[in-house]
Amino acid sequence: MQTILKRRTSYNCNILSIVLAGGVGSRLFPLTADRAKPAVPIGGRYRLIDIVLSNFVNSGLYKIKVITQYKSDSLNKHISRGWHFPYIIGQYVEAVPAQQRVDKSWFKGSADAIYQSLNVFADENPDLLVIFGGDHIYTMDVRQMIDFHLLVGADLSIAAIPMPSHEATDFGVIEVDANWRVIGFEEKPKNPKQMPSRPGYSLVSMGNYVFDPIPLISQLTRDAEKPDSAHDFGKNVIPRMVEEGYRVFVYDFSMNTVPDQAEREKGYWRDVGSVSSYFEANMDLVGISPIFNLYNPRWPIHTYNLPLPPAKFVFSDGPRMGLATNSLVSEGCIISGGRIDRCVLSPLVRINSYSQIEDCIVFEGVEVGRNVRLRRCIVDKNIRIPAGEEIGYDVMKDRQRFTVTDDDIVVIPKGYVF
Repeated sequence: MQTILKRRTSYNCNILSIVLAGGVGSRLFPLTADRAKPAVPIGGRYRLIDIVLSNFVNSGLYKIKVITQYKSDSLNKHISRGWHFPYIIGQYVEAVPAQQRVDKSWFKGSADAIYQSLNVFADENPDLLVIFGGDHIYTMDVRQMIDFHLLVGADLSIAAIPMPSHEATDFGVIEVDANWRVIGFEEKPKNPKQMPSRPGYSLVSMGNYVFDPIPLISQLTRDAEKPDSAHDFGKNVIPRMVEEGYRVFVYDFSMNTVPDQAEREKGYWRDVGSVSSYFEANMDLVGISPIFNLYNPRWPIHTYNLPLPPAKFVFSDGPRMGLATNSLVSEGCIISGGRIDRCVLSPLVRINSYSQIEDCIVFEGVEVGRNVRLRRCIVDKNIRIPAGEEIGYDVMKDRQRFTVTDDDIVVIPKGYVF
């Protein structure tokens, strides 16, 4: 009898998807003072975690575990309320808090987070582990990366993109041969190595991985026994796998496509590791034709939806006009005689009469009083800004009250009382 060998593809493998969502996000402080970084709002009505979860779900990957740790209450609530699947047919999104099964310490690094959670994954007995970060902005059909991993017979595949070398110092920088096999990996180098084919650019890791479980478990077990290790994928595990000759390949993210995606949208990836990059990522979205497209019906961004009424704009009496231009305005907002331009408003924001808000990100439940002027501000949730305030026009004055970045973005933190 003839034997027919069936090639492994992403559709005949048992795939477990994992999101690393336990980091502190210290460079996003004070936005992360009371919430995990993946729980930070983006685009008004979403959380950062929604981006990677939507990419998984839109790719047909429905077994997802989210590893949490730092101030994860709001993140856990968001996942449980907005991401519940019918487990009876084997679909789920589950938050996995720090287990402290190995010892009484918290996660020491990204690799340690997976190592301490191995027992949680064991019951699934996956053929592949897809391990992604929970705090980047991009659109990706993950199955294309998985099929690449299977095609080249990799032990580990790393999604990567070219980046100007002067910006690559905060990322893992990769060297590859002509077949995209990794021959060198350096985490956050002071002088990133440039791509031979593209001078001035370096190939950087997106922090998204596809692992075969056996080499991964072997490496994590060995790494856990090393007291001098940072227990981090980029600093320890990946460089060691490359040195020891494992089949580590780069998946070229610029080749990834999703349905109805415009050519200029391909390869867009934003790290929001700082307040400034977070601000710019939101401002990207209010452009006429943003590169990160929230409006693709064939690749939607899913989230938890509150039962709120539509946004409302009232008054049109000369200077007292409820008006929004070049802005994202979420459900439940009321623009009551105020004007906003190039703003991103989360749900339940109220802008009162004669106020002018420009280039601002306003979180849920904020109320802006009359005759207020705001420029280049991030206003955290439930803040009440009294009538007549001016913020973003006098940097020296703003620094006395708020966090102000080097490029003059003002952050009004959660709980601030005027």
